[in-house]
Amino acid sequence: MNNTKNTQYPEVETLDPKHYIIIKGAKVNNLKNIDVAIPRNKLVVITGLSGSGKSSLAFDTLFAEGQRMYVESLSSYARQFLGRMEKPDVDYIKGVSPAIAIEQKVATKNPRSTVGTTTEIYDYFKLLFARAGITYSPVSGKEVKKDTVTDVVNFILSHQEGTRMMILTPLKVKEGRKIEKELDLLLHKGYTRIVIDDEVKQIEEIQSEKIKLSDKQRLEILIDRNVVKHDDEDTQFRFSDSVQTAFFEGEGECLIDIISTNEAGEKQIIRKTFSDRFELDDITFEEPSVNLFTFNNPYGACKRCEGYGKVLGIDPELVLPDKNLSVFEGVIAPWRSERMSEEWLTPLLRNGIRFDFPIHRAYKDLTKEQQQLLWTGNKYFQGLDAFFTDIESQVHKVQYRVMLSRYRGRTDCPDCRGSRLRKDASYVKVGGASITDLVLMPISEVAKFFSNLQLPDYQQAVSKRILIEINARLEYMERVGLGYLTLNRLTSSLSGGEFQRIKLATSLGSALVGSMYILDEPSIGLHPRDTQRLVSVLESLRDMGNTVIVVEHEEEVMRAADQIIDIGPDAGTLGGELVFQGNWDDISSHISGTKTSHTINFLTGKDQIQVPIQRRKPTDFVELTGARENNLKELNVKFPLGVLTVVTGVSGSGKSTLVRKILFPAIARLKGEYSDEAGKYSGLIGSLDRITQVEMIDQNPIGKSSRSNPVTYIKAYDYIRQMMSEQQISKARDYKPAFFSFNVDGGRCEACQGEGEQTIEMQFMADVRLKCESCGGKRFKQEILEVKYNEKDISDILDMTVDEAIDFFNISEPKLADKLRPLQDVGLGYIRLGQSSSTLSGGEAQRVKLAFFLSRGNADKGKTLFVFDEPTTGLHFHDIKKLLKAINALVDQGDSVIIIEHNMEIIKSADWIIDLGPEGGEKGGYLTFEGTPEEMVKLEGNYTADFLKEKV
Repeated sequence: MNNTKNTQYPEVETLDPKHYIIIKGAKVNNLKNIDVAIPRNKLVVITGLSGSGKSSLAFDTLFAEGQRMYVESLSSYARQFLGRMEKPDVDYIKGVSPAIAIEQKVATKNPRSTVGTTTEIYDYFKLLFARAGITYSPVSGKEVKKDTVTDVVNFILSHQEGTRMMILTPLKVKEGRKIEKELDLLLHKGYTRIVIDDEVKQIEEIQSEKIKLSDKQRLEILIDRNVVKHDDEDTQFRFSDSVQTAFFEGEGECLIDIISTNEAGEKQIIRKTFSDRFELDDITFEEPSVNLFTFNNPYGACKRCEGYGKVLGIDPELVLPDKNLSVFEGVIAPWRSERMSEEWLTPLLRNGIRFDFPIHRAYKDLTKEQQQLLWTGNKYFQGLDAFFTDIESQVHKVQYRVMLSRYRGRTDCPDCRGSRLRKDASYVKVGGASITDLVLMPISEVAKFFSNLQLPDYQQAVSKRILIEINARLEYMERVGLGYLTLNRLTSSLSGGEFQRIKLATSLGSALVGSMYILDEPSIGLHPRDTQRLVSVLESLRDMGNTVIVVEHEEEVMRAADQIIDIGPDAGTLGGELVFQGNWDDISSHISGTKTSHTINFLTGKDQIQVPIQRRKPTDFVELTGARENNLKELNVKFPLGVLTVVTGVSGSGKSTLVRKILFPAIARLKGEYSDEAGKYSGLIGSLDRITQVEMIDQNPIGKSSRSNPVTYIKAYDYIRQMMSEQQISKARDYKPAFFSFNVDGGRCEACQGEGEQTIEMQFMADVRLKCESCGGKRFKQEILEVKYNEKDISDILDMTVDEAIDFFNISEPKLADKLRPLQDVGLGYIRLGQSSSTLSGGEAQRVKLAFFLSRGNADKGKTLFVFDEPTTGLHFHDIKKLLKAINALVDQGDSVIIIEHNMEIIKSADWIIDLGPEGGEKGGYLTFEGTPEEMVKLEGNYTADFLKEKV
């Protein structure tokens, strides 16, 4: 076995594990018995070609050992599986700290999981509002307070000494009892007097004289009467006792009558009512508690949407599809028919002048009040609310059911505004804002709100510790470039890069020390402008006393690293060696001997991606008008056909919304290929006949089953199965092609159902996947493995890398080699044929899809629109070169390609650039540029143009 010597630390055995993490003889996957010493408490970047062995070193070796050591410290229940849990294939690893891996996979599809709950910021919000929140009545806007015994006694003692007063409470007659019976009970309890319409009467007197009382009279129990005495403890105790009794007997109500005499000698009574119930304006409010603000709990969840934030209701976007039209021109879609127009629209057109309504003004130019008026109506016309109520009352008629379904959609719940919380949770405010307001704001605005928050002394004292945590976490979210997200955003809707940065911000908030953080390309999805902020976050994590190991290709991150470890020199079997280890300054002095470092060649400029000699000129366009989903500001954008178009802009500027949520669904629905709802837009015009098919090549897994793999996806496995079934031994035993599939019964191992692994459920921990003992991870029965092709069984063939398989089959089965070659063309020569799709990164899955279309199976060649979402994810500069060649091959055959991308190498190679911005979130969503890269670099003050100037 080739032992690669470490040039930075030649003798790793001599180093101190207190200062280094020492890996001796790593042989996991394609690693070639390498020795690596990683300095502790430093920022270390592991780089190299895709498939060179970076992840094998970082995740399969270092993290696996850290996790194994952690599990070893757990209970005997967990440890009973450890005998079978494999150690990484190394001689030894010394100095491993507790390991935390932050990967790109969005781990949750839970429809209730939000950015707020994932980052734990929402947990602190709940505490803050439960402890320091003040409830305000929606009727009067006054603070809702609960009176205490102390409040009442303080009120009494605020009067002058000698002031006469009475403590009373309303007489509550229990259901099923008569007033006479109630008076009898009062006597038994020790009360002697009641007040009837301000007149004090003895209970015994009422009973002896048989005075008739009715429910219409104001009846109150006289609890106590006394004079105010200051500095008299006994009197104060008596007041307290009486007030408490009044609250008890009056079911939360206590009345204080202050008796005085005016100048004319007449008796005056001033009454003050106190209540220890949480109520105001005849509304009883819920007292703030953590559960009141928990939408995952039935107590706190909005009753209408059950805590999901969306309901099936009338969608305003379907009712008012084109905001450029006026009421007169027919902006209200359901009122366009002759009958509906006569009954509902005509009164508005005739009477609009009476209440100064501009019927000829475009809907988008109306004020908010005028837009709302169309829904609510007034005395001159009935609005849309009344219209849909009328339609709903006639749903027994089929035409009305059809009409209603045309305007229904999943809309934000009107009760909770999509915040998922019960309506009265928004009555509780801190600093003038409710929790509903805060979760619907972009994080950058929430951070501003809390940094300017001034609270009264008591609230400040109660919430001091909570506010420190909230401010710290919000600051980290901004620093990782996610200030444009809202806390209410669903976690499942985030990209892999966004999710990873959220976990990174959460880790910073947890303030762990002495740990080993292993990150998988955290710069994914970041515009170069935001990468610098990410680097400062990684440095903060290191400066807190952690070892930060980053698998990364981004030059900016490498420049900031204390150490760069380059694994290579190539991918797959040609990789797995330690090519270079050192800091940025060592790169220029690095002399590569026999080993070529593609990384250093690109960093030093020896190798580079050339700017195209000439750009393709677009002749046909598809134009999208009025795009207004999320933060897009009524955009009109032209997408050229037959060229390579890149849509770029800072993170959160609206790129994915424009392309993935509006353009792709809109075109796909026209071609009858898409069922999901397209985002909000006004129109789609242009050379649509030039497109017969639209394909989204995103980073979603290529198959939902753990048995799906690249060779199945590109339709090469059918050929392999057929080939194996034609071998002599297969014919003798009558093995059909299906016997060589692990998806169906027959030849597969039945113990693991062809998985090669068995899953052990670990209750409260992540499940452990262990190699199947029956087949040894080979996935097939022993008799099937006896069938050989050139000395290799089906398991051996599936275990080959694409590069190895092409060499192996090139002469004997050239058709199979040709089918596999597109995988090699997109830089995936290092992946194994039978590798489970669940182990592929998002970028790898995307490139497998690209390989499928590069193979000769596309019937609509030349008329297909391909949409790529950040295809450079996980790619080294050297592989980006290959990717560009593959993508240009699609354009050269007449297809159109649109790429959402931040990578400057791709942007400089585009024929056409569409740039959104200028910022992310609310300050984004504008079209800042469309044209060629040469035109773009002339722009001043544009973030993308500033970085592009260095490349073009």
